Amino acid sequence: MKNVQLPEAYVRQMQALLGREEAERFLDSYNDARAFGLRINPLKCRQLIGDNAAAALKQPFHLEPVPWCKTGYYYEESTRPGKHPYHTAGLYYIQEPSAMSAAELLDAQPGETILDFAAAPGGKTTQIAGSMNGEGLLIANEIHPARAKILSENVERLGIRNAVVTNAAPQELSKRFPAFFDRIMLDSPCSGEGMFRKDELAITEWSEEHVTYCAARSADILEHAAIMLKPGGVLVYSTCTFNRSENEDTIEQFIVSHPSFHVEQIERLWPHQVRGEGHFVARLRKAADEDLLKVGHIDEPDLRSSKNKRRERDKRSARQAKPLTAELALWSSFAEQALPGFTLGAGEPIRFGDALYWLPHQSNGSFGAADLDGLKVARPGLHLGDIRKNRLEPAHALALAVQSEEAAWVQNYPPDSPEIAAYLRGETLPAIGDVNGWGLVAVDGLPLGWAKASSGQLKNHLPKGLRRFS
Repeated sequence: MKNVQLPEAYVRQMQALLGREEAERFLDSYNDARAFGLRINPLKCRQLIGDNAAAALKQPFHLEPVPWCKTGYYYEESTRPGKHPYHTAGLYYIQEPSAMSAAELLDAQPGETILDFAAAPGGKTTQIAGSMNGEGLLIANEIHPARAKILSENVERLGIRNAVVTNAAPQELSKRFPAFFDRIMLDSPCSGEGMFRKDELAITEWSEEHVTYCAARSADILEHAAIMLKPGGVLVYSTCTFNRSENEDTIEQFIVSHPSFHVEQIERLWPHQVRGEGHFVARLRKAADEDLLKVGHIDEPDLRSSKNKRRERDKRSARQAKPLTAELALWSSFAEQALPGFTLGAGEPIRFGDALYWLPHQSNGSFGAADLDGLKVARPGLHLGDIRKNRLEPAHALALAVQSEEAAWVQNYPPDSPEIAAYLRGETLPAIGDVNGWGLVAVDGLPLGWAKASSGQLKNHLPKGLRRFS
């Protein structure tokens, strides 16, 4: 971006924040070329040349490591990884490099219960899911329906089995999930000062009034995050903006009003100091129960209240549960034939219309279908398939969530093969060998989608919306 006119008030703000000389270097960075990044998906990489997916991608995309993210890499824009079949297969997520820092500080662990509070389009959600390795419960929330749909699509593409995508307001979630999450990621909606170099519209929308509004909105969302975090839990707050109002000032005000929290780390990435658009990240810790008692301070609702609400919800779940015996029989029949090596994790079946999902559970089993009652849900877990005339037609999400070796048969091709191009156009392929029924088409061992074999042909079941015609 060259010679862009920045708002005078913004220039003054940055001079006051950084000092005149440092601000000049910062403002000059707007004339530099953008950095482009991708993050490898650990849920997929073991399918491609063992665990060394980065080595397979280094030559075609000219990868260089992002210092603050162990799965992040810079790529050359001209290599266009978004057009590669590996992208369709979910091997990586294209993400601005600075934005990778927040989920790294969250440090999600397998088996935990985690909330990504403002999750669309899904960069941090998918990064968190990779760290969880399919174990535990990840709730990814996005208040705007259209953005929740995009979030769901990215969760599907990266083959995430243990995520639920909700479409709820902060107060709806905090009322339902007090003291529930081990970790919460809040990439707060902000004034977007870190977007100026790649989106000139963000410049025209910036104003001091908008900064004040965003800071107030972030403070409100933090209140609900505080309610939902377990004692001893971790809250990471991040923005892609530079002013103090939405960053340090917001965190300082939050700490003053919530003495049960303390700051463990604050990190700023500046675009004139690193290869990236910039990011602010603060990692906070909530005191454990015994520490709260020592200082005579327990946030409302306290742990006893949350446990009582959980018991009430468990009882309601038991009363409302409807066994999906017929649906599970259809699933078992399909899986026995098409996915003999596949095992569902902890969870329960849930039906939305004709769609059958597998709703993930926590390791302690306290989360269930009743927790979603009355809540807008864009994706209630892993979409297994759709019930069609007493049979189950497998979902595309399921194809992307399984490993090739779990399928009854796979037709595998290199990325530059004419068969992969034909499959991505939605065309029929010739069957190899004596195969029948449902199986997978894969690129270098990474499933791209379903095909159904019959009479020496593979009928293409790649969703029409994902097909390429150029």
